[in-house]
Parts: sequence; structure tokens; C-alpha cells
Amino acid sequence: MDFKSLSFPDAPVIKIQPPGPRSKEYLSFQSAHESSAVSYPRGMPMALSSARGATVEDVDGNVYIDFFGGAGVMNVGHANPKVLEDVSKQLSNLTHSLDFPNEPRKALIDTLFSLFPDPLKRVLFGGPTGSDAVEAAVKLAKYNTHRHPLISFEGAYHGMSSGALSLSSGLSFKEDFLPLIPEVHFAPYAYCYRCAFGKTSESCDLECVKYIEHILEDPHSGVGKPAAIIVEAIQGEGGSIIPPEKFLTGIRKACDKNNVIMIVDEIQAGLGRTGKMFAFEHSGIVPDIITLSKGLGGLGFPISCIAYKEKLDTLPPGKHIGTFRGNVIAYTAGAAALRFMIENNLAEHSFNLGEKMLSWLKDIEKDSSIVGEARGRGLMLGIELVKDKASKEPAPDLAQKVRTICHQHGLLVEIGGHYSNVVRFLPPLVLTEELAKKGIEIFADSIREVDEEQ
Repeated sequence: MDFKSLSFPDAPVIKIQPPGPRSKEYLSFQSAHESSAVSYPRGMPMALSSARGATVEDVDGNVYIDFFGGAGVMNVGHANPKVLEDVSKQLSNLTHSLDFPNEPRKALIDTLFSLFPDPLKRVLFGGPTGSDAVEAAVKLAKYNTHRHPLISFEGAYHGMSSGALSLSSGLSFKEDFLPLIPEVHFAPYAYCYRCAFGKTSESCDLECVKYIEHILEDPHSGVGKPAAIIVEAIQGEGGSIIPPEKFLTGIRKACDKNNVIMIVDEIQAGLGRTGKMFAFEHSGIVPDIITLSKGLGGLGFPISCIAYKEKLDTLPPGKHIGTFRGNVIAYTAGAAALRFMIENNLAEHSFNLGEKMLSWLKDIEKDSSIVGEARGRGLMLGIELVKDKASKEPAPDLAQKVRTICHQHGLLVEIGGHYSNVVRFLPPLVLTEELAKKGIEIFADSIREVDEEQ
């Protein structure tokens, strides 16, 4: 399929510097009536009116290239016509069903199981968000092991509900709400640019995996035997961190040796984003449980699930429920989106285009004094900004400036990372090479402008 036809033509188009007058009206209304917790319009002030493919239009007529994708939700693109067609048909029939079986639910499950590796034999739908999927995964692990401790990782983000937030490491998210659930322990992730063990690529002996083994096997580690280890195959909010392939392999071995359940969070990295349908496939392992949400809803319809091995299917009826596990429109959209991904080899497209984009970003890294590292896999990319390449001192202020300049010139990006200094790209997977080039050019110009100010 020609993905070009999915997006607005001639993007980007900036008719008036954002935020324009109509956007300002909406933003003012939002500020007066909505919670102070609203976040995204603070960094990219605008009000949206429509979106197509990998492009977004605001109420003032500005059209942006979307390298944000709803934080990784819009894998098959905004307003994907194939998904819309199926959703439109379903709307006049059944829209909600709790967990009564129906054809759209069956279609989504059938399609998912055509993609899962064989050991993942069961699926559980619960609440509609990624946080809900994490809660379900933890409950399933605890129920099966009758153990309470959990191990997560520095840089992890698993959601904002109490249990999921307990597993997330960012103090800015959680410090005002402590204590959360007890017996959650954090270990260093394989963040090679800022190795917690002071190693380089030449001296690395996967100390991060050895540390997990130490926690599990030393009776004086201070950590009780955990129900599960939860890990992102690629860290998202932590800064688009790509671990060595042997990192997940080592954790899998440690879990097997010590009879610990391995949960892999695929909420952001899964469903084709990294060049394979699931990010854990790059390491050749199979988790005991995976969590899915975001792109699973096709066009942003809320849905989440966990998939897990048959031996873990022990929950009694009603032990984990959620009203919106019956969202038939989300099932319909999810099945249609997955079929679109399969029929159009979207994972392969994501990998190939991501390789080109990363090579362009590496050129920017080489020429810039503030780009410490450009990294990524597929269309999950991160650019870490620093004040000095030698010291690697984080530069969150520069990242904010880059985001603002990108926005003003028609490119949407977001910021993450341990120090909020990583510019992150999570575009719809239907991004074309033409739009990718234009977006990278805007980003490169923004980097140069900020670089010259230093």
C-alpha cells in the first residue's frame, strides 16, 4: 500500500506560529476548567482538530508531521481507512458485551494468537489502559506463586495506578504518593550510555544481569524471593533505551533457574514498532506473561490485555474483571489494525525506515556538541541531549528548547529519559520516507539553532 495517501499532503504547513488564536481559546478554556495535572499541551501548546496517517492538524490550520503518535498509540496511523470501515459497520450492531463472547472479540483473539509464539496460549482482557494490564499481570504472578516481592528496573515506566506506579522508577511520578505497594525492588537496566556499573561496551560483562542473579541467589541480598520480574524489552519513557540482546536472555535464564515469573511489558514497544511484532523477539526469548495496550486499540480505542502461558491459567471466575473488557469497538478496531499491519508488512517497514532515520540521527550526533547519543530500533528512537559530550551532563533545558522549536516548525516530538533530556520519536508506523526526511530536517535545524546558542 502507498502510505503517502494516508497522510495530509504537503505537511508540514505552518500558517500561523503555534499556538494560534483559536488554539489559545481552547487552551484558556482547558486551563480554567480541567485539572492542573494536564501535561502535553504545556510542552506543545495547541488544540487539535483532525489527523490523518502520520500528520496532525490543529484548529488554526497548522499541519504537523507526527513523530509522537499519541505516545505510541497510533501504530497504523490516524484515521486509518481500513480500521474506520470495520468500526463504522460494528457501531450499528454491538458496542459493549462485558466478557460474553462475540465475533469481533474472537477475531481479535484469533489474530493475536497467529502472532504470539506458541507458549503464550491464553489471553485476559481487563481494564482499558496499559496500567490495567500491568495490574493484571502482577495479580496473576502473585496468585500462581503465592509470593509478594517484585523486581523492576531503574528507568521503568509501567503506568499510573497504584500497583503499576509502584513498579515505575521515576520519583517525579510517585514521590508525592508514597507509600505504594510494598516489596518492590529496583535493579539497574542495561542503560549502556550511562552504565550504573561504570562499564564501557568493551569492558561490559553484563553486570546488570549478574546483579539480578545476585539478588535472586544471595540469601543476604535483602530481597525475598519474588513473584515476578517485570521488564521492558526496550525502555520507553526511560529514554528509548535499547539493551544488548543478551540482557533479556540473561534475565530469562535467571528467572528459569530460580522459578520466578518473567513479565515483559510490550505496551509501548510491541505490535510492530521495533521491526518485529513484539520487541522481546529480538532476543529470542519467550516471557511467561506479556502486557499489551496502546496500539492494540487500532485508532486509540481503549483496550488492554495480558497474554500468558497455559500453566498460569489458574484464576477463578471473576478474580480479575473490568467493565470495559467488553469494549466491542476496541476489539473490532484492534483486529482490523493487526490485519492491516500483517497485510502491509508494517513491522518490516518500521525496521527499515527506522534504520534510515537512525543513520541520519547518527550524522547529527557526530556534528553536534549537544547530542550525546542517538539510539533506537525500528520507529522507537531517542536522542539524548547533554551539555558536554565528555561529562555527559544531562541537558533537560535544551531538550525543551528543541521540542518547542520543532513544534513551531511543524514537527511533534516528546521528551523522556531519566533526566527529561531525551527527545523521543514514536511516529505512526505508516510514516513515509518523505515525511521522515522532512521531520529529521526540522529536528536537525532545531538542534543546530540550540547548539549555536551555547
